[in-house]
Amino acid sequence: MSCCNEDKPGKLGRRDMLKATAAIAAVAAGTTGFAAKAGAAENPYADPKKGALPKTDVVVELKNTALVLTDPQIDFLSPKGVTWKVVGKSVTEHNTVANMLSLLKAAKEVGMTVAISPHYYYPTDHGWKFTGPLEKLMHAIGMFDRKSPTSGAGFEGSGADYMPEFKPYILDGKTIVCSPHKVYGPQQNDLNLQLRKARIDKVILGGMSANLCTQAHLYDLLENGYEVAVVRDATAAAQLPEGDGYLSAIINFRFVANALWTTKEAVKRIKASKA
Repeated sequence: MSCCNEDKPGKLGRRDMLKATAAIAAVAAGTTGFAAKAGAAENPYADPKKGALPKTDVVVELKNTALVLTDPQIDFLSPKGVTWKVVGKSVTEHNTVANMLSLLKAAKEVGMTVAISPHYYYPTDHGWKFTGPLEKLMHAIGMFDRKSPTSGAGFEGSGADYMPEFKPYILDGKTIVCSPHKVYGPQQNDLNLQLRKARIDKVILGGMSANLCTQAHLYDLLENGYEVAVVRDATAAAQLPEGDGYLSAIINFRFVANALWTTKEAVKRIKASKA
């Protein structure tokens, strides 16, 4: 018998865990036809040849620009992560891990402010009384789980840990590692405070995942008065029967971001900021 009712994320019993695992497998299998259809047509992510919206841009200045990466963690970006079956194709297609690494290297090379907004769930978070669909799934599969908010026990190498190739840049004693956000946006963590204390008003944004935490961070940063350039290939998203998360995000990025760059363009601008 399950330890929690259908509407609560609570601590899962063995039967619930098996159901969650089966659901992920079914979702992964269900995306095959979707991916084939997308591949048969033109690139669905390409910008329109003739857009209707006016062009805007962000001028990168070293003194007041920061690189912000959301959820640079194993559960999203590694084949070892619990979401790989639904995000792996997108992460691979966009070369997301290598592109995020390129951004980190470029930012550190010029001494740019770098901030990480991670996503963790502690044991008490599994006692929440209600969730949305994706929150419920994340709780069910143990995504971003940590054993304690006051101890690092079990963190190293877990799904909540950072990708190994990012660690030299994240753990250098200079990167701002924010308190965790809990749903999608940064409203509940200290990202805005940390950026304001560093006199930052422009952000180069990447990370995971495109239509969830990255997009939510974009909206909140814009509402707080930042100029935000999103790096379109330094993010990725799940492909589900409900839709392609990356496609939904790229459309919204075009609508609201101050700029939408490739990693190559972002790295060029970051390096030029030191001149």
